[in-house]
Amino acid sequence: MTDRIALFLGLVIVLCLVLDATLWEWENTLFLGRKFAELIEWVAFWR
Repeated sequence: MTDRIALFLGLVIVLCLVLDATLWEWENTLFLGRKFAELIEWVAFWR
């Protein structure tokens, strides 16, 4: 991964977080965080 691609991906992630914070008051981020926590628990079960 080049520096240019990494910078672009980082800016896209930050932009998505800013949009989520301003438009939807963190609803999408909280939803994805909860689903990710469930996934981690599920994967740990199969370990």
